[in-house]
Amino acid sequence: MRKLVIVCKKVSGLQEAMRMRRERELQSTKKIRRRPPLRRGKVSPRLPVPDYIPRPPYVGLPMLPELAKEYQIHDSEGIAQMRAACELAARVLDYAGTLVRPSVTTDEIDKAVHQMIIEAGAYPSPLGYGGFPKSVCTSVNECMCHGIPDSRQLQDGDIINIDVTVYLNGYHGDTSKTFLCGNVSEPLKRLVKVTEECMERGIAVCKDGASFKKIGKRISEHAEKYGFGVVERFVGHGVGTIFHSEPIIYHHSNEEPGCMVEGQTFTIEPILTMGSIECRTWPDNWTTVTADGGPAAQFEHTILITRTGAEILTKY
Repeated sequence: MRKLVIVCKKVSGLQEAMRMRRERELQSTKKIRRRPPLRRGKVSPRLPVPDYIPRPPYVGLPMLPELAKEYQIHDSEGIAQMRAACELAARVLDYAGTLVRPSVTTDEIDKAVHQMIIEAGAYPSPLGYGGFPKSVCTSVNECMCHGIPDSRQLQDGDIINIDVTVYLNGYHGDTSKTFLCGNVSEPLKRLVKVTEECMERGIAVCKDGASFKKIGKRISEHAEKYGFGVVERFVGHGVGTIFHSEPIIYHHSNEEPGCMVEGQTFTIEPILTMGSIECRTWPDNWTTVTADGGPAAQFEHTILITRTGAEILTKY
């Protein structure tokens, strides 16, 4: 009985410490200069892709493809093709980041990304995916993910996630990163830094035979230490010759079954928030923002499972 009481006290103390830390972090959001909520700008016409560039099978279909059930497990040739696609995606993302500054529009970023991808002989995977009208996703401030590039100018102090996926020689490479625009507040910098650390900690537990649930456990532990929430609605996924397939990678604590297999590729892409992890989607059916208008950050890598660990294919 005495041992049970001691354990209960420890659990209670930990919960209280986490509650106090969460309150401090929520209070810190008040230090962030209040911004007007995001408003959709003008969306320019869809950009053309040369006919000689191969398209993914979903292009031209009005509906989202169903999540493919098969895992993406590759032989040596497939791994080489994945490395090439992911290396291109990483280079494009790095270039996109150099464009982030006040007064630049997300539409301008989209056009630059589109041009770089097609010049490399690849197809921008988001374009035409379930009707998505642009070649990259640009998610600013309270936008969790799937932001559609438009005429809105970036403002000093914004944060923006740029999500790049390319389709090269029949394989998709998928990656994203949250960038700082101008003079960003310390609380926002902390959110961005911890989100990247969460992704890295999730990757660190990956290897042949490891259970998928370890990813969510490690990410949640680190996020909670800093008082941030982990969004549950959006997940990582298998990627390869198919854009989105099993396994589903949960970034929050979970008890889902399944283990990793050598040669397998999938994404880890946690989204962290300062406040509510709940969200709402705009009428465009893509742009998803936090329910309370608080900021969100995301990072994403495509990884390859090896016998002893994980190779980051989209290393920045």
